[in-house]
Amino acid sequence: MNTEKIMPLIPLRDLCVFPYMVLHFDVGREKSINALEKAMIRDQVVFLATQTESDTDLPMQDDFYTIGTIAKVKQMLKLNGNNIRVLVEGVSRGEIDRFVDDEPFFAVAVNQIEEPIYEHLPIEIEAIMRSVVENFETYAGAGKVPDEIVNSLSAMYEPGKLADVVASHLDIKISEKHDVLAELDPEKRLTLVNEFLVREIEIVNIEKEISNKVKTKIGQHQKEYFLREQIKTLQEELGDGNNEENPDEEVKNWLEHLKELALPEKIHTKVEKEIKRFAKMQPFSSEATVIRSYVEWVFDLPWNTYSEGEIDLKLAEQILDEDHYGLEKVKERVIEYLAVMELVETMKAPILCLVGPPGVGKTSIAKSIARSVNREFVRMSLGGVRDEAEIRGHRRTYIGAIPGRIINGMKEAGTMDPVFLFDEIDKLGSDFRGDPSSALLEVLDPEQNKDFTDHYLEFPFDLSKVMFVTTANSLDTIPRPLLDRMEIIDVPGYTEEEKVKIAEKYLIPKQKKEHGLEEKILSISEPALRDVINYYTRESGVRSLERRVAAICRKAARKVVRDKAKKINVSSSNLENYLGKKMYRYDVIEDVAMVGSTTGLAWTIVGGTTLTIETVAVKGNGSLSLTGQLGEVMKESASAGISYLRSIAKELGVSETFYKDLDIHMHIPEGATPKDGPSAGVTMFSAMVSTLTGIPARQDVAMTGEITLRGNVLPVGGVREKVLAAHRAGIKKVLLPMDNERDIEDIPANVRKKMEFVLIAHAKDALEHVLTELPKPTQKHDKASKTKTEKTAK
Repeated sequence: MNTEKIMPLIPLRDLCVFPYMVLHFDVGREKSINALEKAMIRDQVVFLATQTESDTDLPMQDDFYTIGTIAKVKQMLKLNGNNIRVLVEGVSRGEIDRFVDDEPFFAVAVNQIEEPIYEHLPIEIEAIMRSVVENFETYAGAGKVPDEIVNSLSAMYEPGKLADVVASHLDIKISEKHDVLAELDPEKRLTLVNEFLVREIEIVNIEKEISNKVKTKIGQHQKEYFLREQIKTLQEELGDGNNEENPDEEVKNWLEHLKELALPEKIHTKVEKEIKRFAKMQPFSSEATVIRSYVEWVFDLPWNTYSEGEIDLKLAEQILDEDHYGLEKVKERVIEYLAVMELVETMKAPILCLVGPPGVGKTSIAKSIARSVNREFVRMSLGGVRDEAEIRGHRRTYIGAIPGRIINGMKEAGTMDPVFLFDEIDKLGSDFRGDPSSALLEVLDPEQNKDFTDHYLEFPFDLSKVMFVTTANSLDTIPRPLLDRMEIIDVPGYTEEEKVKIAEKYLIPKQKKEHGLEEKILSISEPALRDVINYYTRESGVRSLERRVAAICRKAARKVVRDKAKKINVSSSNLENYLGKKMYRYDVIEDVAMVGSTTGLAWTIVGGTTLTIETVAVKGNGSLSLTGQLGEVMKESASAGISYLRSIAKELGVSETFYKDLDIHMHIPEGATPKDGPSAGVTMFSAMVSTLTGIPARQDVAMTGEITLRGNVLPVGGVREKVLAAHRAGIKKVLLPMDNERDIEDIPANVRKKMEFVLIAHAKDALEHVLTELPKPTQKHDKASKTKTEKTAK
């Protein structure tokens, strides 16, 4: 008799549950957990269906066998994470009639299939049952099944149940187990199980034969080992030497090499101990292979090997200038280090961290440093590294263990004092495999790295002579303890003039050579280069610029090959023929004035940019709208500006009830680009004052600075990049916070000469430079100010 019932479905992977079985399994997928929770709320009954493909993570309706098992949930246990371990008992077979729902779990209509009941078992079925029990006892005799299971079979009189219990304990494929589950006729089911049993018994017998052969072979090896030991003992008795003085050729070479290395005593003792262990082992045993690999790693390390050659400061300066244009601070720091090294040979190597936007040459600077100091160069990219073992290696207890990438880098370098670059240190990650940034704390500490211990080597290795250089785009994601161990050197973005020089001196000759163009065939004019920089790239570095130059070279190469061109000149007038239409709009601020619009400055990861802030006020109930994908910090700056404006409304001639009567809408164009940071506070305040007073604001005056509730202007970062952006846009006057005066020195001299810098300590100070005229205070405020002044005078 079949009865239909709606119940939640739990998909099974690599598992087939039979009626009468009691077993536990883990549930981790979201739909399965939802189905389990629904069943526990109702009647604790679920339908268990096996997936046709076990590697399907998100199964659909067609991914299940239609016949499964109706089961009762007996127990639930929550594990770490989101997994749940459940104990179920199979009740009966069931067949999926239709799928009722897919979300939030699979709900199915199931026809329950009852086992046929026999009043008297036919002789044929009794014969098959006896055969199954006998074969199962033989199968269990190989240690495959517990004895209590075998004993319980003799008490079973239901043929279907017997077949299910036996099939559940067979080591067969899941698809074959499901064939047994899907067979509804007990006699056919028993026959199928008996066939599987006979096959498995044959496999067990073959396994025994193979096992016996292996044991015989191992016994032969042991016999050979004992004979060798007896020969060595006889040699000792005869005075022909002993085991230590006459090891085999490999061990003998190792011991000689170990003496030549002159390692510290503790390391020497440890390695010697490992070699002696190896001498006592079978050469091809797994442990011997591990020891051989370990000893070879130790011998491959550059013990007591240092870079040759004297330090030549003039040559080092020349190499750094040849490889990079500008970057004076970085070059100066390297020359200072070399000068000190010349005076004090035992000085600990510095840990330099080059921080700057992409494409400014941080990685190539590290290569130039290695070339200038005549040392080997090793680079390790840390982008996306999440496993601590990448730094410290694996312990030798693990199969396939190897040292970390630092020890591997030292092996590649072949010296104890290379220049070791950790690239993209701000991109390190961490997960359940450990925190690699914490493992770097010891490496990047000059006081500790002389005793750096790799998990694989298990002894200290001296890294104190290594010159470590790291690179990062931002300091925000570097852990503070790690940042504290490094000397930060800012590598700023390039000015337009610097990009032109870099293109002329480095990029164009390099690309001509790579594209097979002779020097005289292709020429790119300076105005054309400036147009490439301004209209086809938007970056702090020169990567995109190099790609554009390469594109020009490719077009030129085609003309040389196809049109047999002898001379190609690229100018501003024909540049679009090589690079297509202009990609970027070149922001040029005009000398105009507009109400409610001010010009700010912002820092981005690819350099500085100008920022137009627009404000309007309309009749309303005092709401403040901020649009343009603004971050929380930027919204807080706008709120602070409004509050400060309310506190000095009379002084500026603004209605004291403007925050009740007017709705203020502030928008920053290019709404698709997220924006955040406090440095637009003064710009927002000036825009709101312009809107509420109706006084136009100059567009050719740019400003930056964080504002407080009392109107004070606090210092901001990225001043150099912001001023360069203002210079590109044609702005002549820039308002900076008073405390940013020291940053003006970092601005290139040619830019400083063309611009006027005004230092402000209070937000009101900005109004006389931004607005076309100063706001007039209200009459009440005039009288109050006059009375206060008279009292002060008296």
